[in-house]
Amino acid sequence: MKKLDITWNETFDSTGYLFSFAKALSCAVKNSPYSDLAEDIVASSGFAFRMWIAADLCPSETSIWDFGRQPEWIQNGGLAVTHINCCWQPENVLNDGRNEALPKIKASIDRGIPVVAWDIGVPEWGLITGYDDETQKFATLCINGAADEMDYSRLGNREMPMLNVVILTGRTDKTQADIVADTKALAKTHLSGGEPCENAQGLAAYECLIEILEREDPALAASWNLEYALGTFGALKWYAWKFFEKYGETELAGLYKTVYESWQQTFELKKTADMSSAENRNAASELLKKARECENAALQILS
Repeated sequence: MKKLDITWNETFDSTGYLFSFAKALSCAVKNSPYSDLAEDIVASSGFAFRMWIAADLCPSETSIWDFGRQPEWIQNGGLAVTHINCCWQPENVLNDGRNEALPKIKASIDRGIPVVAWDIGVPEWGLITGYDDETQKFATLCINGAADEMDYSRLGNREMPMLNVVILTGRTDKTQADIVADTKALAKTHLSGGEPCENAQGLAAYECLIEILEREDPALAASWNLEYALGTFGALKWYAWKFFEKYGETELAGLYKTVYESWQQTFELKKTADMSSAENRNAASELLKKARECENAALQILS
């Protein structure tokens, strides 16, 4: 088994629920020659500004988006990728996609760079960290931290017929000024809800979350699903703050610092307090209203 020594330890995740694609992508970049972009890429790909909230807080809300746009969003941050995306296709098409991906995955491992892939251990994104042609197995790192092995034949064919593989191949010549400008444009698009989606997205996601917290029935506010939603999107806000801080966007950095802190406090309240209590739900609602106000102000700056 040729295997890279990769863990999640150096990928910042303030809640333990950081959106799995962003986490896997950041970790892959961290363990590549382009490690200086490991935190930037979460913002410059637009994911730090994205929110999708289903009315019932179904966890699959985080996975209902166009996987086919991954390359353009990653390239927005100055990185080049090879992308194999073959979802919900007949078995022969999936097999062709897997056969195309396999040598490219092995070549990336040989270069010392882990590969981002869907449905690694659980139906979330994780990392392929090694391979063994003799046993026909990959070494994998699941988003929950479990290091395991997976048969080559199960890639894209585990719990769902979804083959989605992202392989870092290089750095483009895009200037930092252009990356910052295009990240701001992408942030505006995401905050404005500029993607076809059946769930509440962008700033509209706040209305859905606040309504859940303020309704009389506390069942959904007290559920694990809310913890997952707050942890998934709240952890992303840190990357928006740090991106703007790094590149001297002082006003936006200040706003996103408050956004991140408000989401983090809401998450911690959900984790530690009784959310059947109207007082605790109201406190969480007020924190999210503060974050919404700041993101609305950010959108005005970006517009």
